[in-house]
Amino acid sequence: MDFSLSPKTEDLRKRVAAFMDQYVYPAEKEVMTQERADSHEEHPVMKEIRKKAKAEKLWNLFLPDEKYGAGLKNYEYAPLCEIMGRSPLGARAFNCMAPDTGNMEILAEFGTQEQKDKWLKPCLEGTMRTCFSMTEPDTAGSDPTQLKTRAVREGDYYVINGHKWFTSNAIGSSFAIAMVVTDPDAEPHRRASQIIVPTDTPGFNLVRPVPVMGHVGGGGHCEIIYKDCRVPVTNVLGSEGAGFAISQARLGPGRIHHCMRTIGIAERAIELMCQRANVRWTHGSLLADKANIQEWIADSRIEVDACRLMVMNAAWQMDTYGKKEARQQISMIKVQCANMVMRVLDRAIQLYGAAGVSDDFPIARMWRESRALRIADGPDEVHRQTIARRELRKWR
Repeated sequence: MDFSLSPKTEDLRKRVAAFMDQYVYPAEKEVMTQERADSHEEHPVMKEIRKKAKAEKLWNLFLPDEKYGAGLKNYEYAPLCEIMGRSPLGARAFNCMAPDTGNMEILAEFGTQEQKDKWLKPCLEGTMRTCFSMTEPDTAGSDPTQLKTRAVREGDYYVINGHKWFTSNAIGSSFAIAMVVTDPDAEPHRRASQIIVPTDTPGFNLVRPVPVMGHVGGGGHCEIIYKDCRVPVTNVLGSEGAGFAISQARLGPGRIHHCMRTIGIAERAIELMCQRANVRWTHGSLLADKANIQEWIADSRIEVDACRLMVMNAAWQMDTYGKKEARQQISMIKVQCANMVMRVLDRAIQLYGAAGVSDDFPIARMWRESRALRIADGPDEVHRQTIARRELRKWR
């Protein structure tokens, strides 16, 4: 691997970093205070930041297709995603936020021209938000072949009935991409389809944003009841029965993005630790002079750099050989990065003491939002099982 960045990527990296310094970090406290107040409207300051990013052509950088995005490979986008991950507002500023990124990717890859014109185009322009509706409270999220929500075809329509939750960002979204069972008698990986459901469709009932560690702001992690929700057959994404395959296509780049953002989070946590340790005096010396603090910082630096190398390798493998061939590397970074960021953040909280668990500093929010990554996009246990099976298969 050549670890150098192309001139195009290096230029974008500098511009994204400068934009974050000038606009994003200074706005964090004001925007996040509103979100803590359980508001679901986008802050006017955030709207202005997004407008500036779009004007500076720092927009849709995640899409590898030059027709829709910046035409960057996964390996080229990774360092930009890391910088965005340093702030809870970072990805949103550049229209590179989940779950919209995954929805835009699969619309670009599997959508009909009509679907692209109606749904993808406004998402790319930043005028429409989206959500992905798969997880159910009554089935194991780690095994999507067990999904129960049904879509029954009646003429030119699907009628959807079922119960979903953790449909993240549903509040304020124009449509959901719902993973629903269209053929319960098919083989497990052909039972489900993905269907575009406008959120103003009768029968799409948003029950509540599920509180996550006390937080319910922003677009929410929402509970949805589908009750005789009728959508046109033309809203199916790809082909009927292709839901699982589309999900796998969606998750490859998404996991790379999540991992790079965790590295950005951990990098910022290390900075915050070092800043605090160099000025905080206790028990006769600075925290920076104490051996255990030095060990925390050293271990954090080692773990972050190791993860970055693993992620860049996985991204390069995807770009060079494809998503399927890079599955093992993607599973490994998913486990490694989600655990690494929690260790680093835990050290940062401990170093800050009581301030570390307060919302006066960004560390507590980083911890709260990062903890879910050991569950989202496949729990650690499933990824570890998959990694082990692939290794065992080599020697069978």
